[in-house]
Amino acid sequence: MTPDNPTTEPPRPHPLLRYFAPRPTPYDPLEWRKLPRSRRLREACQAWVLDGYGVPFAMYALYCVKTLAFVAAWMGFCAFNAGDGPSLMSWEWAVHPDAFKKAILWSMVFEGLGLGCGSGPLTGRYMPPVAACLHFARPGTVKIPLIPGLPILGGSRRTILDAALYVAHIGWLLWILCAPAVTPSLVAPSIALLAALALADKTVLLACRGEHYGAMLVCFLFVEDWIPGAKIVALAIWIWAAVSKLNAHFPSVIGVMTCNSPWARSERLRRAMVRSHPDDLRPSRLAHVIARGGTLLELVFPVFLVLGEGGSLTIAGLVLMVLFHVYITSNVPMAVPLEWNVVVVYGAFVLFGHHAAVPVSSLQSPGLIVFLVAAIGLVPLVGNFFPSRVSFLLSMRYYAGNWPFSVWLFRGEGAEKLDECVEKAAELPHKQLAHYFDERTSAGALSKVPAFRAMHLHGRALHDLIPLAVDDESKYTTYDGEIIAGMVLGYNFGDGHLHGRRLLEAIQERCSFAPGELRHVYIESQPLGGSALRWQIRDAAEGLLHEGETSIETLKGRQPWPELKGS
Repeated sequence: MTPDNPTTEPPRPHPLLRYFAPRPTPYDPLEWRKLPRSRRLREACQAWVLDGYGVPFAMYALYCVKTLAFVAAWMGFCAFNAGDGPSLMSWEWAVHPDAFKKAILWSMVFEGLGLGCGSGPLTGRYMPPVAACLHFARPGTVKIPLIPGLPILGGSRRTILDAALYVAHIGWLLWILCAPAVTPSLVAPSIALLAALALADKTVLLACRGEHYGAMLVCFLFVEDWIPGAKIVALAIWIWAAVSKLNAHFPSVIGVMTCNSPWARSERLRRAMVRSHPDDLRPSRLAHVIARGGTLLELVFPVFLVLGEGGSLTIAGLVLMVLFHVYITSNVPMAVPLEWNVVVVYGAFVLFGHHAAVPVSSLQSPGLIVFLVAAIGLVPLVGNFFPSRVSFLLSMRYYAGNWPFSVWLFRGEGAEKLDECVEKAAELPHKQLAHYFDERTSAGALSKVPAFRAMHLHGRALHDLIPLAVDDESKYTTYDGEIIAGMVLGYNFGDGHLHGRRLLEAIQERCSFAPGELRHVYIESQPLGGSALRWQIRDAAEGLLHEGETSIETLKGRQPWPELKGS
C-alpha cells in the first residue's frame, strides 16, 4: 500500500531493538517469498540447522529474567505464610507444605495470565508478547466451549459472564496466595471456578495447565492424603510423557530443539543432529541415541524416586531428574515451558526428597483415588491410544513431537479478514513485527515458522496435502495453525485441537469466507502403537473436502521439503 503522505518517513525503531532483532537469514527473505514451496522449505530448513529460529541471545536473557521474576514473586507470596518468611540463609521455608501449595497456585495464575508457556516471540507472539489475559478477560473474543451448545456457557463468543469467571478465578487464586495458610476451604472455590471455565472455554483449562496444577489442587482438598496424591500426579507426568516418546517423531524433536538452543553454538554439533547437511536433514544417529536415552532416563528416575525412601536411590533419582529437566530448559524449547520445568524440579525435591518417607501406597481417601485414576490414569490412556479424543496436554504427551497440527491457506489477502471481523488482542504476525522491525527483518523471522514445522516428522505429510488442498499454492498465503490460535484464541501451546474444525467454524461464522478463500489442513497425532497419521482437508465455506491417512514409514523416508517434479 502507498502511504497517504509519501514524504513522511515511518517511525524509526528504538536503538535498543537492534539487540533483540532476529539474526539475518542466509537468504534474502523478500526474494525467498517468491520461490516455489520446495525451494523455500529447503533453504529455510538448511538455515534452521545452522541457526535455529535466529533468536538473539538478548531475547533468551529476557526469558531468563522472566523466570527469575516468577520465582521472586512466589517467594513474596510465601512471606504471607504463618511463621517465618523466606530467608536466603535457610531453605526450610521452601519445603513447608504451604510453600509448595503456593508454588502450584502461583504457577496456575502465571500460566493463566499467559506469562509462562506460549509467551513471547518463540511462540509467534510479538505484540503483545502476552495475550491470554487480554483475550480471556475480553467479551466478544472467540472461545471453544468444552460442550458446544451448552446453555449459557456453550457458545463460541465470550460473554461478560465468561470474562467475569476468568477474572474471578485469577482474583481468587491471588487471594489464596496472600493467605497465611492454604486450606481446603480456600482451594475448593478455585476448583469450582476452574471447572466452570473449562465448560465455557477449554482453552483456559489448558492454559492453566489443568492436567497438572488442576490435579494438584484437588489433592490439596485432602489434608491427610495430599502428599501421596501429589506424588502420584508428578509420577504420572513423567511416566506418561516418557511413554508418549516411544514413537518415530521424538528424534526430530531433539534435532530441532538442539539446533535452536542458545548454548549449542557449535556448528559441528548442530550439523551432527542431521544425517548430512545440507542435503539430508532427517535426524541423525546421534539424535536417535539422545532421544532413546532421554526416554529411558525419564522412565528410570521416577522408579528411583518411588523406591528410594530418602536413601541413595532417592539421591540418584533426584540427580537424574535435575539433569533431565536442565537439558530441556537450557535448550529453551519453542513453547518456552521454563517456569513449568522449574516447578516440576522444585516439586520433586519437596515431594520425593523432603517427604521421601511418605509412600504413595499410603493414599487412603476413596474420593481422591477415584479422581486420580480417572484424571491421570484413564484420560491419558485414552489420549495416547485415541488422540483425537483428548488434548495432548491432558494426555501428558509433552515434547514427544507427536502433536496434532493444522495449516491455514488464505487466498490472496483473505487473512486480513481476521483483523477486520474477529475480536482479538493481536494482529496478524507481520503487523505485530512491523511495530519493531523493517519488512526484511520481519520476513526473515516469519520464514523460519514453516521450517520448524517441516523439520518435524509430521510436517512432511504436507508435501501431499497442500497440493491436494489448493490447485495453485502461489495464490494462497499459508499460516501455521499455532499462529492462528495465538491470535484468535489468545493462547497456543502445540495443541492442534485448539485450531481444528471448531475454530475454523467459529472463524467462518464471523468472516464468511467464500468457497476456496480459506482451506484448512488438519493432521491428527499418531495413536500409540499406530502406523499412520489421520488427516482432513476442509473448506471454510464448503466443509470437508478430503480425508485419509499417511503412513509413518512414508514420512520417515522424506526430506523436510517436497521434491520438485522432474528432479
